[in-house]
Amino acid sequence: MGERLLIALGGNAMTAPDGSAAPDHQRAAVEEAMRHVRTLLEAGHRVILTHGNGPQVGNLLLKNQLAAAVVPPVPLDWCGAQTQATIGTLIMNALGPRVATVVTRTLVDPADPGFAEPVKPIGRYFTEDEARRFEKLGQTWRRFTRGWRRVVASPEPLEILDAGAVTTLMDAGFTVVAAGGGGVPVVRQPGGALTGVEAVIDKDLAAALLARAVRAKVLIIATDVPHAMIGYGGPDPRPIGRISVPELRVLHAAGHFAGGSMGPKVEAALRFVAAGGERAVITSLPEIAAALDGDVGTQVEKGQ
Repeated sequence: MGERLLIALGGNAMTAPDGSAAPDHQRAAVEEAMRHVRTLLEAGHRVILTHGNGPQVGNLLLKNQLAAAVVPPVPLDWCGAQTQATIGTLIMNALGPRVATVVTRTLVDPADPGFAEPVKPIGRYFTEDEARRFEKLGQTWRRFTRGWRRVVASPEPLEILDAGAVTTLMDAGFTVVAAGGGGVPVVRQPGGALTGVEAVIDKDLAAALLARAVRAKVLIIATDVPHAMIGYGGPDPRPIGRISVPELRVLHAAGHFAGGSMGPKVEAALRFVAAGGERAVITSLPEIAAALDGDVGTQVEKGQ
């Protein structure tokens, strides 16, 4: 029997190359992504899939905002749950039988400092007048170069609450889609009840947490480049191949990986392997089979 793998799909796997999130474009993009995933399933590996949902949540937020005078906007955690189910359905249709989607909750700390100072931009740009109108609904908006944009907290994921359901389904022979978009963020109230919160969880950090919870041996972070790079965007970029956790930590601390793109992927890889995972791989989606064999991609191992 093959290995238990968690594959974290970037948002580019869910939209057209130009970023379009029209339904037909999303369906075609997911079908293409699943063509590569199917290669691993056919080789006998057991797979958990996570995915991004930024464009899809952005579309729901826009609908909220345009219709705010007609119907009450739904909270951000509802948007996350809806997109998990929608994207999960597309993946299940593309992969065929014995695939299940778990609408997944991720526990966060209500005292996380991110709630006091929201910085994660979501949705589209608006004019100042429009932003001020939405601020009256309790939202936080900030000015950027291209206009005003809503910002929310991005708290640290503490626990994937539905990891047990994922494990049970995998043990029963299912390929499982879970923790889409980082999971639906929830906090635990003093009495023990769980409630959703207006936040966005980093999907790669949540993927690393889920991978450890379901005892995955390898975490594969699929992005739009075949390797993490040193000096990306500069005159002398260099791909990173096989590397130990201590070596990669040094590069990460030196600022080689942008916070909004490769940084969280590197951090997720480091956390997974440092917590006991066998290996983490960062590579492009078409290369995931070769990367699993160790032939391409950034291969992160424990080291000394």
